[in-house]
Amino acid sequence: MSELRDPPVHDLTPEDVAKGLAEGTMLLVDVRELNETAVERYPGAAIVPLSSFDPSQIPDPQGKKVVFACRSGRRSVTASQAAQAGGLPYDSHLAGGILAWKAAGLPTES
Repeated sequence: MSELRDPPVHDLTPEDVAKGLAEGTMLLVDVRELNETAVERYPGAAIVPLSSFDPSQIPDPQGKKVVFACRSGRRSVTASQAAQAGGLPYDSHLAGGILAWKAAGLPTES
């Protein structure tokens, strides 16, 4: 029996993601729950909660790189692997999540 391995997920820094968003080359998908995003969220991110995650709910990236994000970087890896398992080429996430985003001095919305 062959061992199934999880698809790879690439770590992006908050600076990488902020630059991609500013340049319009990335679509940020926040997979935190609605009660979390109601308190604080990434500016302009699509919200697709992991608890009911369905890759088809991700907006059409229109050629942009899809990057998953969460609070600390754990759920975003899970979401990326689920999207890849669904046949989508979304293999990047924001390492460290919104905690790293804020630590880097980047803005959030509330």
